[in-house]
Amino acid sequence: MNKFSGIDLHSNNSVVVVSDEADRIVYKRRLPNDPVQIRAALAPHRGELVGVVIEATFNWYWLVDELMKDGYCVHLANPAAIRQYDGLKYSGDFADAAYLAQLLRLGVLPEGYIYPAQERQVWDLSRKRMQLVQCRTAQILAIENLFSRQTGGQMQGGAGERIRFCARCVARDAG
Repeated sequence: MNKFSGIDLHSNNSVVVVSDEADRIVYKRRLPNDPVQIRAALAPHRGELVGVVIEATFNWYWLVDELMKDGYCVHLANPAAIRQYDGLKYSGDFADAAYLAQLLRLGVLPEGYIYPAQERQVWDLSRKRMQLVQCRTAQILAIENLFSRQTGGQMQGGAGERIRFCARCVARDAG
């Protein structure tokens, strides 16, 4: 019999649910974020597990890596693309984990990409740089808009560029 697992991952604990082909829960438990305990929870079902779904939260790397190293078929759920259906009677961590398993069983799980471990640092740094550039641009535009609201005109003589240059100098000197 095929089984499916959903893991609702939090900062210090994980809710692990294993369900069968009829969405009957065969195992459910809240466990500390300890790979040994999570492995032990999944081990009795290992031969029948079609896949393990982990919600893509800020801290998914360690769990995905541990389970993939053990040979589990791991899926990373994209929480932004998952919509709970209207009329859901129960909510909470156990229901969320069971819902992840159900989406996998139905073949409709919106998945995120699991970056290879060796590429994650570059990806994380690139993403952070993009966030900082967007933040910097927003601040420069806010200053230019403030000037425009107060004066009715636009900054002249490269003042906007001087603000940009000043921001680069501040960032350089702070680093």
